[in-house]
Amino acid sequence: MSSVKLSSCVHHHSVRKSGSVPGSNRCFLRTPPFLLRQKFTALSVVREESNASIIHQEEAQSLSFDFMSYMIGKASSVNQALDSAVSLREPVKIHEAMRYSLLAGGKRVRPVLCIAACELVGGKESVALPAACAVEMIHTMSLIHDDLPCMDNDDLRRGKPTNHKVFGEDVAVLAGDALLSFAFEHLASTSGVAPARVVRAIGELARAVGSEGLVAGQIVDISSEGMDSNDVGLELLEFIHVHKTAVLLEAATVLGAIVGGGSDEEIEKLRKFARCIGLMFQVVDDILDVTKSSEELGKTAGKDLIADKLTYPKLMGLEKSKEFAERLMRDAQEQLQGFDSKKVEPLLALANYIAKRQN
Repeated sequence: MSSVKLSSCVHHHSVRKSGSVPGSNRCFLRTPPFLLRQKFTALSVVREESNASIIHQEEAQSLSFDFMSYMIGKASSVNQALDSAVSLREPVKIHEAMRYSLLAGGKRVRPVLCIAACELVGGKESVALPAACAVEMIHTMSLIHDDLPCMDNDDLRRGKPTNHKVFGEDVAVLAGDALLSFAFEHLASTSGVAPARVVRAIGELARAVGSEGLVAGQIVDISSEGMDSNDVGLELLEFIHVHKTAVLLEAATVLGAIVGGGSDEEIEKLRKFARCIGLMFQVVDDILDVTKSSEELGKTAGKDLIADKLTYPKLMGLEKSKEFAERLMRDAQEQLQGFDSKKVEPLLALANYIAKRQN
């Protein structure tokens, strides 16, 4: 019996100008050691005993760790920092549009990951906040642009009308552009950290959002719309979501570890952890898209099905998708072995939250 090869939790993927996307002649990439080279089969047979012990450890820790209070406290710090960073100033209209989406709520998973990773390697929340806010600004930019009529054409985000519905398409494009550029300016303002580490963090974030990161996932996603699922496989779907979704969760975690003073070994273990939970985030998102209502999600449900996009339930089926998410959870947990058992509790709880979220 074969099993899923979880290589993308270990290896970095990048878009190249040689080769082609399976089933498409519209985008080009060299096939890396993808997560899913083999057919999806029973996932629970691999490393079952060690995985069970990790899960039991995580469940025991969750009894003593108040995750809700932790999330509320960290999200409050992030919200205050974002409100202060992007204040209402001239030109008023563009800053209104930026603030409308940036302060519209949201789970703040990425900035909390950044702070938790920083604290895990010995850093302080105050040191991580500029990086945490920078990632959230870029995430918000991606949502504003993703909702535009020329992209996903969505009218609802976080339970509110999307940015272009309130301010118009022209202002929405500019608001996203402004958030993207300001994210790097804000990250560069990090104090109390060695300049070399700040530069490293800026480079990490730039790669995550550029033509071999977030943009790569977006362009392959756009090009795959309407493709026959029989002509494409899980390799292509994994490429899209490792780049489109997982890359920012990975960047958030890695940035936290960098500014927090983590060693190269610690940074790479946290990178692998974040890549696994980043892909799990998208698998769960795909599942929720076909099992929840728009009211429950706070955004339009079933839009991927309407747009005929590639999703995990479409290619694997709903139950296999759920099993795959569980496997990714176990692999993510493995990467946290060896860290301080108390300091690692927030990341374990965050991974569990992503796996079990309902919106």
